[in-house]
Amino acid sequence: MRRLLVTGASGYLGQALVRRAVAGGWDVTGTRLTRPAPGAGTLLDVRDAEAVDALVAAASPDAVIHTAYRQHGPEAAAITVDGAAHVAAGAARAGARLVHLSTDVVFGGRGDRARREEDPVDPVTDYGRAKARAEAVVAAACPGALVVRTSLLYAGPPGPASPHEELALAAARGERAATFFSDELRCPVQVGDLAGALLELAQTDVAGVLHVAGADVVDRHAFAVLVARAWGVPAGALVAGPAPPDRPRACALDSGRARALLATRLRGVHEVLGTGSGVPT
Repeated sequence: MRRLLVTGASGYLGQALVRRAVAGGWDVTGTRLTRPAPGAGTLLDVRDAEAVDALVAAASPDAVIHTAYRQHGPEAAAITVDGAAHVAAGAARAGARLVHLSTDVVFGGRGDRARREEDPVDPVTDYGRAKARAEAVVAAACPGALVVRTSLLYAGPPGPASPHEELALAAARGERAATFFSDELRCPVQVGDLAGALLELAQTDVAGVLHVAGADVVDRHAFAVLVARAWGVPAGALVAGPAPPDRPRACALDSGRARALLATRLRGVHEVLGTGSGVPT
């Protein structure tokens, strides 16, 4: 049986990965730092290099998918950057395949076309800068690793809804005040599609950077409207507006290379949410 280690298994993507991997016959070890979740029973602080090494040695995984990160707060850089370095070094020492998750906001989005893998990164947010640094330390520690950049995650009905969906639904119901940026372009990806793609890629030797995102480019307001309508909530209360100067703009990812490699389909958000069903998860 193939053995898989998923860091950050209590997160939104991590939980989907664990579900999909177990269903696909993997022997999965899932880690968490704080929040418990099914399949995330192993406590691990990725900032602790010795603990990472010990767990990788004990789990003896064929593959590691590193999803653990922290987006905000004083611990964000250490978890996102140092944690990535420790996991990459541990995977390299163990001879395990490493797939590391990154983000479209390593780009500032100042261009007029979808970003390709070879385009230079130019982040404008602290989170984007941390993830760009994480990409660099992973490449240095584990040259055979695959760095997967992706975009906004969602499920569609029947869920479970992602944080992006929960925000859109709360705003549409008048429960939260939010402005959805009409000039921030992204390629939302259905979480089950992404999980399937990652598990497929974990069984290859593709290295370097790969963009794995949804087929459609939409702005944040259009995405929120699609989410609300798919979940049966009127979208009239959703507010559109321009992004502030410290936000990225056009961060659409060109995922053509991934589509040529993968059997897993990376569906567009119009296809998924237009049908009112995001299955599979």
